[in-house]
Amino acid sequence: MKSFFRLEEYKVVLYRVGLVYLFYFIARILFYIYNANIVEVDSIGEFLKIAYHGLAFDTTAILYINGLFILLSIFPFFINTKASYQNFLFWFYFITNLVFYALNFIDFIYYKYNFARLTLAAWDIIKHEEGKGSMLFRFLITYWHVFLLYVAMAVLWIFLYKKVKIKHNLREDSKVKYIMKSVIGVLIITTLCVGGIRGDFKKSTRPINLVDANRHVKKIKQADLVLNSPFTFLRTIRVKSFKKQDFNIAQNVIEENFKPIKFYHSNSPSKPNIVLIITESMGREYIGAFNKNAGIKDYVSYTPFLDSLAQHSMIFTNAYSNGYKSIHGMSSIISGIPSFKDAFTSSPFAQQKIESMVSCLNSKGYDTSFFHGAPNGSMGFLGYSNILGFDHYYGKTEYGNDADFDGSWGIWDEPFLQFMNATLSKKQQPFFGTVFTVTSHEPYVIPKEFEGKFPKGNVQMHQCVGYTDYAFKKFFEAAKKEPWFSNTIFIITADHCNQVSYKEHFYDNIMNRNAIPILIYKPNSDFVGESNEIAQHIDIYPTVMDMIGYDKPFRSWGRSLLTTEDDIEPYLINFNSNIYYFMKDGYICLFDGTNAIGFYEVQDVTLSHNLINQRNEKMNRLEQQCKAFIQDYFDRILDKNLTTQK
Repeated sequence: MKSFFRLEEYKVVLYRVGLVYLFYFIARILFYIYNANIVEVDSIGEFLKIAYHGLAFDTTAILYINGLFILLSIFPFFINTKASYQNFLFWFYFITNLVFYALNFIDFIYYKYNFARLTLAAWDIIKHEEGKGSMLFRFLITYWHVFLLYVAMAVLWIFLYKKVKIKHNLREDSKVKYIMKSVIGVLIITTLCVGGIRGDFKKSTRPINLVDANRHVKKIKQADLVLNSPFTFLRTIRVKSFKKQDFNIAQNVIEENFKPIKFYHSNSPSKPNIVLIITESMGREYIGAFNKNAGIKDYVSYTPFLDSLAQHSMIFTNAYSNGYKSIHGMSSIISGIPSFKDAFTSSPFAQQKIESMVSCLNSKGYDTSFFHGAPNGSMGFLGYSNILGFDHYYGKTEYGNDADFDGSWGIWDEPFLQFMNATLSKKQQPFFGTVFTVTSHEPYVIPKEFEGKFPKGNVQMHQCVGYTDYAFKKFFEAAKKEPWFSNTIFIITADHCNQVSYKEHFYDNIMNRNAIPILIYKPNSDFVGESNEIAQHIDIYPTVMDMIGYDKPFRSWGRSLLTTEDDIEPYLINFNSNIYYFMKDGYICLFDGTNAIGFYEVQDVTLSHNLINQRNEKMNRLEQQCKAFIQDYFDRILDKNLTTQK
């Protein structure tokens, strides 16, 4: 019998969920009408395209909100079709949906003042305000038309919901079959819901976030039209770390130790090409040139090409990442913004004007490109690259040959780097090309034709490192034949580390889990040598500005690795296990967000001997400097002050 298959029930559930999509689409139209002068859309076709891309974000929000409703509708309770149970579902459906749907209507007005979709940060602003009830009443009176629209939509929604009902037709003798068919339906529907909440079923894609909206638009302003307010609110519920930290640190302490606004005068203005290579998971441990003085017994290098290139480069053998994820690396390296408890790029504050290598080079007439061989938008790179203002994005789509897809993450490094070389060689100089590689990563595989070519070493990662090093060799061999090569600065670093082989040495210790290489190669120059001073990702951006003689002030917490002229002292800040790590002046300060909880000598890489009970003046200054950084970091991000341009 048809009732055994529960097809009629599933059709009704699909209809009810479909109604949510319909009213989210209506809310997007109304949002645009109220904010058309802010969110610029040139045509109906462009709006429909934006709405189409918004479906992924709508799906995530809708399934978050309606997940329990869907489960309650399809679980085999035997009373699913009874009038009393359907009445319960009615109230459950509308209470949950209308509460979150109201957030869209609040944004019809609130967006004009905040210029961002509603997030949990809005509650942080008003939760300490007195008279919240009167504030709400004033909103309803002042913007009565929004309230009436909301009521009208709710009435229409309820009317349409009641148009389709379920008949109670379950036979008592069908319970076994009813359960069997239900289990299959529950598994299929649950799987679809999980994929919908993530925004994708692909392994290479993390759940979509606010920054991903930027990958679908030509104008950054349109990203908020792709989004919906329930999505932005739900996605930021756990993003609580982005709030101001007032440690009462004077501005002169911030200026003295970090000089957030830099202006270098050492070099005359020039316009060399710049190629920045961010290598997936290429920890410092794997590269022989960076471990000559590490004292590791029976050390083996897996990067013969990088070792040879290092002999003609400036390398920084005491460098660290400012984060532990790929997207952390992108924001730290290119825009000089580290991530701590939560990724800056996944926060609601990433969508603002950000001064970076990209904006500075764009202002000097550079053609700027971001290359990433993964499916377009993977890791949030496309969205953030649009925020930064890259002129071009080249991903798996632009590469155009899925035969070179590794089956997991993206195009194999060797052919994709050749693609980058060919693409850059067609550009007018000067250009800035950034590539984020993909192969040196779990599941630790290389192209079949290279099996056995590279040492497998002690951990799975070693073979991948060998392959990526070979890919670099082939890239440089091809690039050397191009006329632009001799006038180019090459920078090679890694986003973060990966598997550790020499665990008995310091690479397995907390601080050095972030130990990465920084290599700068400029053909036919005397910029060659080795520095063991502390360096970090956020130093790369100001170093490039110094090298090209950038003749304007720019915002950066890092320092130039090229010169010490009127610059700050070397330091490192990163975050691990809910603790800030601040390294400077021979000590490491562990800071829990309120107080210092430990001081260790830099040589104490295992962090075994806490000197907090032997505090001296240098340690006190270190804690103060750590607080100064954190205070200025959150002030600038939350106040949307990440640029020198007002």
